[in-house]
Amino acid sequence: QLQLVESGGGLVQAGGSLRLSCAASAITAEPMDWHRRVPGKQRELVASITSDGNTDYAASVKGRFTISRDNAKNMLYLQMNSLKPEDTAVYYCHYSRPVLSDYWGQGTQVAVSS
Repeated sequence: QLQLVESGGGLVQAGGSLRLSCAASAITAEPMDWHRRVPGKQRELVASITSDGNTDYAASVKGRFTISRDNAKNMLYLQMNSLKPEDTAVYYCHYSRPVLSDYWGQGTQVAVSS
């Protein structure tokens, strides 16, 4: 079975930083991503990374967030800097490949205060 376990969320003031971690099984050859969900809305793609380490970001987070991976540890990370109240959401790590994309963990809550 595939496993996705997110951690590292919390409450932070605007302008602060958090690093999210995801323990994700069997990621070595898989493109991965981070999504977030605002209450009452669907999940939004915020950052993605290929198996070779190439990255892409939503315009709303580009320059502030950094996605990275450690395949040897089966870990995915999201470094979030200069946080804004609109970044408040539950954050999920995720397998990008369509055949695996229905797997979701519990997510980790990020709350950014004004």
